[in-house]
Amino acid sequence: MIYTLTLNPSVDYIVKLEIFQLGELNRTVDEAKFPGGKGINVSRVLNQFGTRSKALGFVGGFTGAYIEQYLQNEKIDSDFVQVEEDTRINVKLKTGQESEINAKGPTITEENFTLLKQKIMQLGADDLLVLAGSIPSSLPKTTYEDLVKICSESNAQFVVDAEGDLLKKVLPYQPLLIKPNHLELGELFETTITNAEEVIPLGKRLVEMGAKNVIVSLAGAGAVLINSETTLLAEVPKGEVKNSVGAGDSMVAGFLAAYVETSNIEEAFRFSVASGSATAFSLGLCTKEKVEELLSQVHIKEIR
Repeated sequence: MIYTLTLNPSVDYIVKLEIFQLGELNRTVDEAKFPGGKGINVSRVLNQFGTRSKALGFVGGFTGAYIEQYLQNEKIDSDFVQVEEDTRINVKLKTGQESEINAKGPTITEENFTLLKQKIMQLGADDLLVLAGSIPSSLPKTTYEDLVKICSESNAQFVVDAEGDLLKKVLPYQPLLIKPNHLELGELFETTITNAEEVIPLGKRLVEMGAKNVIVSLAGAGAVLINSETTLLAEVPKGEVKNSVGAGDSMVAGFLAAYVETSNIEEAFRFSVASGSATAFSLGLCTKEKVEELLSQVHIKEIR
């Protein structure tokens, strides 16, 4: 069973206006709302492929209830820890260019965190946990480390989609997959990356540090997968980029859906790239139909 973890989920409120005037009354021309958070995105994309998952994390108040109901309507299981304060609302303001206002989120108590750890202690060797996104300020900075230690002790596999020190500190516990983009990889090693060739030696270092599989996305310039046995380079499909939000989460979900089904790394990588592209070319998260449409455009070659 795949479990996804979102420590600080949100209700994302998307507001489109012709023009925004500061200090004036502004009226929307379009609006939408849906659950936000990297782990939740992974669950929603997995659901597109018919791959079951259960969403974990913290929710509270009327906004938390909205997220639970939304996932239930999409037939996605959840088992959130309830907190006292409301789940946050993030506002995305679209006026030609996009501006974001992200709320801080509720306070997570030590008791809340203990309840989450107890849920993760129930995972076993047939389970996989996806840890994605940032850690709320009210939780310890060692939160990811604490949780992957639990997975390591119970032989549950895990995937981490995070940046900087959060990522570095979990590598010794051998994550099944990590997925930095080229900017995050560059920041990790204090360098600038402009092409796939520059990715390869750094990706190999991450494998040496403990990662079983590393996928690095380079936006329109392709993607690279590196593990101890192979290095694969993928050309991404061509299309109009409408949305970058959730593309990385879609790559993680596409990889897992195919890997669980086939155990084939190259096929999982192909689905990963197609899923990320399908989301980038859509206004929301990708659909199974859009991913399948793009699969034939994902050309993969092995780098020797």
